[in-house]
Amino acid sequence: MTASPAPSDLVPVRVFGGPTALIEYGGLRFLTDPTFDAPGAYDSGLTKTAPASATPADIGRIDVVLLSHDEHDDNLDRTGRALLADVPLTLTTPSGAGRLGGTARALADWETFDLDRPGGGTVTVTGVPALHGPGAREDLEPVVGEVVGFVLTGDGLPTVYVSGDNAQLGLVKEIADRFGPIDTAVLFAGAVRTPVLDHALLTLDSVQAAEAAQILGARRIVPVHFDSWAHFTEGRDLLVAAFAAAGLSDRVELG
Repeated sequence: MTASPAPSDLVPVRVFGGPTALIEYGGLRFLTDPTFDAPGAYDSGLTKTAPASATPADIGRIDVVLLSHDEHDDNLDRTGRALLADVPLTLTTPSGAGRLGGTARALADWETFDLDRPGGGTVTVTGVPALHGPGAREDLEPVVGEVVGFVLTGDGLPTVYVSGDNAQLGLVKEIADRFGPIDTAVLFAGAVRTPVLDHALLTLDSVQAAEAAQILGARRIVPVHFDSWAHFTEGRDLLVAAFAAAGLSDRVELG
């Protein structure tokens, strides 16, 4: 495991609740899975239990939305969908880009998208594998949909990984082999279980999130997607305990 980052190396990350975070990277502002609705129930059966800690107006300019998938309300709610119309670029799954249209662009596994940095240079966004539950892709995706994660890289910049709703540590190992060690890992956790897959884990549980951080050699860990929704079965306390047991407490930022 590499040394903890110096304060000057840190990429600003603001977490707003659920899976939604703002990452300021290379002069660009990236928003993950926008969810800004008020608490309430959805026709899908999901229930939001707490509001986001900011509104889109509070956040200001958004250059890119990194949307792990568009098919679940806890990753893209009604307000989040409306926000996409005002964002210059949304990077998401190939099927999601087809459904959303507009400024949405497909990013398949290991495909890259280059963005111009203000003042010169490039930020590269790489789509990385994510599976929303256990088992094979061909069995999972027809049931729970297609998901993508993201890695941000650039000359002279730290490496940032955004997991999306990935539940498989084998995929984390593939990503670590290509990009590790990771400077900042934004890990979706929450131990989601629903009847859709007989209550199997659809996202990482707390112990797995800590293991993912170890696999990645993560210098800094920002957990998201563990609060504000009723179907998350593990929250802050279990995350804190799991990272402490793994000896990673000094690397974790919990907003």
